[in-house]
Amino acid sequence: LLRLRIIYSVLCFVPSYQQIPRRCATQEALRAKECCPSWEGDGSPCGASSGRGFCKDVEVPDQPDGPQYPFSGLDDREKWPLVFYNRTCQCTGNFMGFSCADCKFGYFGVNCNEKRESIRRNVFHLSRAERIRLVSYLNLAKQTTSSDYVVATGTYQEMENGSNPMFADVSSYDVFVWMHYYVSRNALLGGPGNVWTDVDFAHWGPAFLPWHRVYLLHWEHEIRKLTGDMSFTIPYWDWRDAQGCDVCTDELMGGRSPQDPSLLSPGSVFSSWRVLCSRAADYDDRGMLCDAGGEGPLRRNPGNHNRNVVERLPTSAEVEFTLSLINYDTGAVDRGANMSFRNTLEGFGDPQTGLGNSSHMSMHAALHVFMNGSMSSVQGSANDPIFLLHHAFVDSIYEQWLRRHRPSPSQYPDSDAPIGHNSEYHMVPFLPLHRNRDFFISSKDLGYEYSYLLDASKLFLNVAFLLAESMRPYLEELQDVWPWLLLAGLCGGIAAVTTAAAVLTAKRRYGGSSWLRVNKWKDLFALPEREPLICSGDTEETKARNYNTTI
Repeated sequence: LLRLRIIYSVLCFVPSYQQIPRRCATQEALRAKECCPSWEGDGSPCGASSGRGFCKDVEVPDQPDGPQYPFSGLDDREKWPLVFYNRTCQCTGNFMGFSCADCKFGYFGVNCNEKRESIRRNVFHLSRAERIRLVSYLNLAKQTTSSDYVVATGTYQEMENGSNPMFADVSSYDVFVWMHYYVSRNALLGGPGNVWTDVDFAHWGPAFLPWHRVYLLHWEHEIRKLTGDMSFTIPYWDWRDAQGCDVCTDELMGGRSPQDPSLLSPGSVFSSWRVLCSRAADYDDRGMLCDAGGEGPLRRNPGNHNRNVVERLPTSAEVEFTLSLINYDTGAVDRGANMSFRNTLEGFGDPQTGLGNSSHMSMHAALHVFMNGSMSSVQGSANDPIFLLHHAFVDSIYEQWLRRHRPSPSQYPDSDAPIGHNSEYHMVPFLPLHRNRDFFISSKDLGYEYSYLLDASKLFLNVAFLLAESMRPYLEELQDVWPWLLLAGLCGGIAAVTTAAAVLTAKRRYGGSSWLRVNKWKDLFALPEREPLICSGDTEETKARNYNTTI
């Protein structure tokens, strides 16, 4: 069934919405600075003839940025997406996508009028079939070249203002790897080694949580389109109080190689994966963008990290302290922000005092460091599939904070945040365009929920759901064993019937024999007489048995 669905989805693939659409990566589109592809349903740009959207001039905010990035006009990401395009599709109603071919998050159906809520679940509560499906979907995305998207391998200047397009084909999975690299890379100031490091359009500022929320939603949507499984959701890894990498097993994200502890076990499909855009320093030294070429195997050595940077994985108490902070962001809204929920969750605020610029990394950042491999590079971290499970749980903490504190939109800064982080800024490098402020809202408004955050008003149903969810893997294991139990029961029944038949036959044949008289028959199996229902203290074994020793 999975193969049929995958074949069907490949034959009937509908365009989705990640970075540079292939139809907008042409010399013509780049010169015109217009990305308004036609919708295949009616052949009109943005589906205008069907009322799905229209081609519109891009409006960018003019609020001032913070002082962290003191340049202007040097980086293609500034005032995104104006360097590449100044006209894009503006979709109407519940339609979305670079050509308005898709539905807004939480809506489904041909006309995008079916609203549904998806539930992201604990990865350890997935059944075995669901775990296999998760790994299969990830690997399918890694092995399937994206039919709709390409990634930039040169700056707009290197492309000679669009006359010489520089883009590369990558897999559907690697489109997302490249996106995370591109948004967090250093700014190229011209020439080898000439870069500005204090810049990141998705980290180190208030957009950290909204940006990654959109990233996961797009990734989830892409997998649904690729596989045809519209019920797919990203599971989360609840790493609170974990003593190690619980998901690092061959059944899930890959165990440790016995030959090289920094590599993955050959028993995991992820051991064959090749990473890209992970050697940020090499690209900086050459003064160029990642070329999207393969750079070697996925690496991970959890727990063997620098403990001067990260002591351990986050605790439940640290998560609760973080959630107790009432301000989303404070001060300069960067890594030095004090008593900032965002900065503490991101890992630069101390989760015990709330003070910024902590000497140790914690929370979100702690897990990246703990993994001690591909995950530990900001630009290359999305190469590791654990990235998705990790950020799904980070997003759930963000959701808890939103529900607990119900912040007003004004809590999100309109100006003076690090570049890329102001409320009206378009998120780099998404097409269609998303503003940071639009995802400073509950996940319920975006069509998804977390299993452990379900509404208290549905408490009874939720308890039943969570119980069934947590028991499912064990029941599934029992399902594999029950045929053997049934066989053993049948064999026992046959043996009992055979014994009974033998006794009856013997009784008929030797009915008059004195050795079969009832009294003597009983005596044959008689045990020493003891007082009934009174525990005896005769043996050391009986004295030693209690609940502790039994357990």
